[in-house]
This record gives sequence, C-alpha cells and structure tokens, in this order.
Amino acid sequence: MTAALDIPIVPIAQSKLKGLSLENLPFGKHFTDHMLEADYIDGKWTSISIRPYASLSLAPSVAALHYGQAIFEGVKAYKDQHSKPFIFRPHDNFMRFNASAERMQMPTVPVELFMDGMLQLVKLDQDWIPAYPDHSLYIRPFMFSTDEMIGVRPSDTYKFMIILSPTGPYYSAPMRIWVEEKYVRAVSGGVGYAKAAGNYGGAMYATAQAKLKGYDQVLWTDPYEHKYVQECGTMNVFFIIGNKAITPGLEEGTILGGVTRMSIMTLLEDMGLTVEERNLGMDEVLAAYQDGQLREVFGTGTAATVSLIKELCYKDHALQFDINKWEVAPSLKNKLAAIREGRIADTHGWMIPVI
Repeated sequence: MTAALDIPIVPIAQSKLKGLSLENLPFGKHFTDHMLEADYIDGKWTSISIRPYASLSLAPSVAALHYGQAIFEGVKAYKDQHSKPFIFRPHDNFMRFNASAERMQMPTVPVELFMDGMLQLVKLDQDWIPAYPDHSLYIRPFMFSTDEMIGVRPSDTYKFMIILSPTGPYYSAPMRIWVEEKYVRAVSGGVGYAKAAGNYGGAMYATAQAKLKGYDQVLWTDPYEHKYVQECGTMNVFFIIGNKAITPGLEEGTILGGVTRMSIMTLLEDMGLTVEERNLGMDEVLAAYQDGQLREVFGTGTAATVSLIKELCYKDHALQFDINKWEVAPSLKNKLAAIREGRIADTHGWMIPVI
C-alpha cells in the first residue's frame, strides 16, 4: 500500500450519539457523525474530505438518477473484547468495488482513498461501533455519476463517498424462501457479478411478490431453464448435502462473489467438509431432501452474515427443516462472530485493525 493519505477532517460540533442506545438498532436507519466525500473531475480524484454527515445538493439532471451508473459495497467494523476496533476483510471489498466500477464504465478508486479513507473515518467514529453480540458498524462505500446532462453515455464526473451505520442482526429469525421460476435477477454476460444499484432495484418486485405469499426472500434461478440455483435475495447460498457443502460457482458472472461467501468456504474446509462450487439444480436439491441427505441450507452476506433457511418452497414442494438439529450453519455463525469479536485467533488474517 502507498503512504497513508492525508485527508482533511471537519469534525462535528456535537455528536448525535449522546442518548442513543446502540443495542438492536434496525439495519440502515441510523448514521454516524461523519462521512467521507471525494469528487472525480478531469481524470483525477480531488476535494477529498471527511466532514459531518449531511444532505447532498444535486441537480435533477445528475446522470446517476437517469442512467444508473451507481455502485456500492458493504463492509463491517467490530470491536474486540478489549474494545479495539477492527474492519473485516476491507481489501477484498476494495477489489470487488473496482471490478464493479470497470463493468459499469466508471473510474476505479485508488487503494489509498478507499482503504485509508475508510480507516480514518471509522477511527473518527469508532464510538458508534456497538459492543453487543451480532452487532456491528456497517460501512457503505458508494460511487455515482454526477454529470448534469441527459444523454446515454458514461459520465465524466463522479462522486465517491463512505457513510457508516450501526446495526443489530440483519435477519434475526430463520427464513422461509420462495424459489423464483418466473422473474430473473441476472444472465451470463450481464452485470450480476457487479454490486450495481440497479441489480437491487430490479429484484424488488419479485421479492415483494414472494412476501405476499408469506415468504421472506426469493431464491433466484437461472434465466433459461429456471432450474439452477443462483443467489438467495441479498445473499449467497449454501447447501449441505451429505458431507459436502455446495454453492453456485462464479464462472457465469451471474452472482456476486461474496466476501462472507469466501470466508465461509474457508471455515467449512477448516471443519473438514468438502466444498464444491458448481451448478446445482433444484431437482438435485429436491432429491437430496427426499433422500434425507439435504442437511442444511443457509445464506451468507456482509449484512446477513449467516442466515438459517427453515423452508424452501419449490413448485408444489415445501422443503422444511428442523433447524434446532443443525450443526454446521450455527457453528459457522458462531466461529465467524468469535473471529470478528476477537474471542478466538484470527488465523486467516481477516481482521484489519483501525489505528
């Protein structure tokens, strides 16, 4: 990494934290005192600063509002048992952020702006990191086009920002999932692997339809046969079949390469399970369930961490699970939390100290 970036800081006059309990805060509803902001103009990043969290003034013709050049990331900060702050695998998010930027024809963000900016911002607002189990400080880096124009072309100017939000558990209860066979999230050659804003907007209708049926989220399937598993709502998905953990591969570019997904794959191997990244059809899932070989199903993601799935609805089949008998997913959730909270050794070097 290059030398640390010297970022001007304008501190807030009085913190909003006074009188606010950080326990069980809903996801994404509260924001810390400060934010990072930078502008891309004339081919370089400029006007980099950390200042009090505030509204932005934007023209109604700003390109991002019309043509969707907008990407983001999700990262988390934690405090260990000694109240020292750490960020979980931020460099992996940096790499994915720039992969998204390239796919959306946006400028990449220098590592020192992304990493140093994040570390300095979290250090400044570290008192906002909740010191409770399953709680964290959610870090949201994002970038959007800022040309004031109407016309389909890449913008010449962009804004990069980081905001912070303390949060409790994202999905606190085990979920019921609807296997989607009509609507599509992504196709090969598209932007499914990018963390682009439009991917999430495009998923909302199908998710709303599933919720009307009494389900919490959708399990996306491939766009051609609606047969092969992709992602589960805002999460990657894992199936424990026999002594194997199976998750869809990344080769087709239709699913997000999750940082938590990578971490869970490593922990599964540490537990002695065989991990397979491959196409997995719902017919195979159903057959494994009927044969008693489908032991567990769970989702993973930065926001969700590890979320248990207690039911899958596929065609006329309701695949229901007694999660009280599960061993793998609860163990993974507990071990990942213990690493993040400093209760066991971080043997993989995932936790980056905020110093």
